[in-house]
Amino acid sequence: MSYVIWVEFDVAAENLGRFMMLVKENAAESVRSETGCQRFDVLVPVEGEGAVALYEIYDSEAAFRDHLASPHFIEFDALTAPLVRHKTVRSYACHQNSK
Repeated sequence: MSYVIWVEFDVAAENLGRFMMLVKENAAESVRSETGCQRFDVLVPVEGEGAVALYEIYDSEAAFRDHLASPHFIEFDALTAPLVRHKTVRSYACHQNSK
């Protein structure tokens, strides 16, 4: 069973460019360096601005905790905190993977 994280960010328009650069770097580094990270997608709505969502899949909750303790995440979190108006994080258990 995989561990899925869904994160929604509300980012002010003037901060969106910097935020997107940082979140894409964090996503790429997570997939590249974390063995327990299966997938890390950065999503933006087709219409509208300021909303960014993350869809992350980990091998386990422990793998996600490792992600939170990684140097690249700690740096990302510190750099983006002032750019974000609101953030919601939800976790899910994935019982079936599709191809």
